[in-house]
Amino acid sequence: MKVKVRYFAAFREAAGTETETLETAAVSPAELFVECAKRHQPLQKYSASLVAINDEMADWEALISDGDEILFFPPVAGG
Repeated sequence: MKVKVRYFAAFREAAGTETETLETAAVSPAELFVECAKRHQPLQKYSASLVAINDEMADWEALISDGDEILFFPPVAGG
């Protein structure tokens, strides 16, 4: 299936791009992130990060479908 991936903040810097369209066999955002981390070595682990599917916050184990847009948000530090 084909999905669009959008990276935000530190993930965007690590991936070197804001968006990319990927052909994937991943069935969840967690699996997709692992694939993306293999493509872009600087990406951090996704624990404490957030994910959205088609602009709605989602669980890392939610099912993704062909044509979905997956958004990865890195952990945010506050102070």
